Amino acid sequence: MIGRLRGTLAEKQPPHLLVDVNGVGYELEVPMTTLYRLPSLGEPLTLHTHLVVREDAQLLYGFSSKRERELFRELIRLNGVGPKLALALMSALEVDELVRCVQAEDTSALTRVPGVGKKTAERLLVELKDRFKVWESMPSIAPLVEPARAAAVSSAQSDAVSALVALGFKPAEASRAVSLVDEDDLSSEELIRRALKGMA
Repeated sequence: MIGRLRGTLAEKQPPHLLVDVNGVGYELEVPMTTLYRLPSLGEPLTLHTHLVVREDAQLLYGFSSKRERELFRELIRLNGVGPKLALALMSALEVDELVRCVQAEDTSALTRVPGVGKKTAERLLVELKDRFKVWESMPSIAPLVEPARAAAVSSAQSDAVSALVALGFKPAEASRAVSLVDEDDLSSEELIRRALKGMA
């Protein structure tokens, strides 16, 4: 099991990353909450990881904190929740927001996540309620760094739309959400964050 990577951020194509560790490039997929905290390309970073081994692939997922990784592991233990849905949930809601959502039994927040219908949301709330009791006393996630500003707005918008589509949103829906973010010179990470909030 690969539990942690410390290296240099070589490529960033949301939600995928390439991390160079002593000349070996590791491909990872990360939730948007981790993407917001990444350094600029070429900068050092440390990610806590979870390896999923399937018959046809070995998939590595990265997280900015152990707490995020533990949430991912809790989610994929649930019936009917795979890595893709777990990442979508974690991309739409920060860890603390998801915990509060479960405590308040707020199905509406969950149903805004692609792939989560009302019945799935209700089941998730029931299954997560007991598991999350221990999370109330755990420390919140501390940001690693401020997201870097993208040089080209059009490229940032394209990356943001691609990331939202990868999360399960329809292309037209993703494009509209990004275009409604009425500010120039934003990084793809910030565009994704604001587009997700706008859709919520």
